[in-house]
Amino acid sequence: MAARDDRVDAVFQALSDPTRRALLDRLAAQRAATATELAETMPVTRQAVVKHLQSLSRAGLVAPTRQGREVHYALTPKPLGDALGWMMAVGAEWDERLDRLRRRFDSRK
Repeated sequence: MAARDDRVDAVFQALSDPTRRALLDRLAAQRAATATELAETMPVTRQAVVKHLQSLSRAGLVAPTRQGREVHYALTPKPLGDALGWMMAVGAEWDERLDRLRRRFDSRK
């Protein structure tokens, strides 16, 4: 379970930056793009985009593919699904706790 937790932590860490979220939005809208293509509409340099893409890649959120001299980045949604699964499990746990608390107070009436 620790390895899964590490992967989910990496996803949330990567998603904590607005520039990285914007890059993911761009990649979700188009199949794949190079750092140069992504930097064209970003308020940061191409070098900054590359660093953000490397962070997203370490989290498993994008997959780089070399095509000749260029590296194309594509969204890999599985880690987002893992993070969503974690959030749903935590939400279900809290729902269960709140239901137990609600039943306990309802039984005292």
